[in-house]
Amino acid sequence: MTLAVRHTAARTLPDLVPAGRWGGADDLAGATVFLASDAAARLHGTAPAVDGGWLGR
Repeated sequence: MTLAVRHTAARTLPDLVPAGRWGGADDLAGATVFLASDAAARLHGTAPAVDGGWLGR
């Protein structure tokens, strides 16, 4: 991928994500803390998507 294509993708792709931005470490940290907590005790055999709503669009 050329540098120009990467720059274009970096500007364009966040518009396609319902959250409107790229996810960061804080987004993953929140999901990780939840999954490690008692609040996630009833989640079994699932792989939650931390994708800014990409799969639900």
